[in-house]
Amino acid sequence: MGGEIMNLIKVCLSVLASLCYSYFIVSKIPKGKFRFLSLLPIFFLFIALPLLLSSAILSGITAFFITWLATFRLALFSFDSGPLSAGPSKSLLVFIAVACLPIKIKPNQQHPSRRGHRETPKLPINFTVKVLVFGVLVGFNQYKELVHPKVFLGLLCCQVFLFMEVLFSLCSALVRRATGLEVEQPSDKPYLSTSLQDFWGRRWNLMVTNLLRHTVYKPVKSAAEKVVSERWSPLPAVVATFLVSGLMHELMFYYVNGVRPSWEVTSFFVLHGVCLVVEVGVKSVFSGRWRLPWAASVSLTVGFVVATSFWLFFPPLIRAGADTRVMEEVNFLFEPVREKIPVLNTTMS
Repeated sequence: MGGEIMNLIKVCLSVLASLCYSYFIVSKIPKGKFRFLSLLPIFFLFIALPLLLSSAILSGITAFFITWLATFRLALFSFDSGPLSAGPSKSLLVFIAVACLPIKIKPNQQHPSRRGHRETPKLPINFTVKVLVFGVLVGFNQYKELVHPKVFLGLLCCQVFLFMEVLFSLCSALVRRATGLEVEQPSDKPYLSTSLQDFWGRRWNLMVTNLLRHTVYKPVKSAAEKVVSERWSPLPAVVATFLVSGLMHELMFYYVNGVRPSWEVTSFFVLHGVCLVVEVGVKSVFSGRWRLPWAASVSLTVGFVVATSFWLFFPPLIRAGADTRVMEEVNFLFEPVREKIPVLNTTMS
């Protein structure tokens, strides 16, 4: 445990030093290829940092925050684009937060140093409920041999959703507390999605959606317009976006699992990209003439996402035992409160 803490400190200091370099030095280099080249060592460092950690939770979070979010945002920054370049000049603290946390600052906000007295930001009321439900569901993992595999996968879906919700809420509260700036919601009730376009584009993990829109979708769409008509250029851009998302998830899984990629996760995202393209095409044909009832649309969309995740997304994690490792680490994290909360003591012991 002591060695893991020391490695985590090394990772944090490396990230801090890299972002200070980007803020104080790289920002003075003219935008374009020279600024991008000056950031290449940082990109390679950010790819290597999660390998220092053996914890499934810590390596996964580090990979998501640093290897994915920070690297992509710095790549945009090198061309004076993206959240690090948008809006008024940023303090070092805001620059670091925007670079590596799953947040998006609401536009048109006054700089916190010029704001008056502000109330202490609070987490949403349902945050505690989400934490407790997550802890209970993780506790059920130890009984996975006693339940039907599909039931266990359903519980795993809920765990992933709640974990992301809790993690994003913590990051948002931390930024509000440290900077006084308001951040946008990272997700918008993805379980109410009426289509794949609605799920991936407007409801689930909006920070990554926005990031991929600027780093993959728009450049590919612009390039495709030189080959095909403007009407058809979004189609290869959508597939390319999902392909990159799949490859990045594959990399995240490698950090957590420590095994060679099976490419199932990439297949999951490519499948969704192709299906989204088909969905857009069908909508264009039946536009305004025929529409499924809301309940049917939600059931089909969520059912498709869940079914394909059962098939392609979760099996690599389960085969590698990542779910068991996460359960053990969550048990350790919940240890201080287990004795005080009977339901947690029952399910997580």
